[in-house]
Amino acid sequence: MKASIKLTALFLLASTGLFAATPAKSTHRVTPPAKDMITFSTLSSSRGIAVSVDKNESGKAIVMIYDNDKNVLRKDILTSGRATEKGYVLNTLDNGDYTIEVTTNKHVVKKAIHVYNEGENKMFIIKG
Repeated sequence: MKASIKLTALFLLASTGLFAATPAKSTHRVTPPAKDMITFSTLSSSRGIAVSVDKNESGKAIVMIYDNDKNVLRKDILTSGRATEKGYVLNTLDNGDYTIEVTTNKHVVKKAIHVYNEGENKMFIIKG
């Protein structure tokens, strides 16, 4: 009798430990931050900037380039469904400060761009 009680207690203890060790599965989707879905890089010719939208982001992305006075210089709509990347040439812009804004669903990412001359070449810097 003592042995059967000990075996039952041992079995209950082992099964409780087994169920406690199994993590519960999450049913909600974790959305990565917008900065991970939208990336900015320079074009291979160093004449402009490339905007890339993650392929997992549904819907469309709207890219807008503003000057320092908030005038829209360029508005572009990128469709998703696969990895979307498009380049924008900046060396034709006048020297000064500009803003590039990418909107996907409810995520908005803005980057400040400064265009300047370095010798005879037109250069740009993407600020934080």
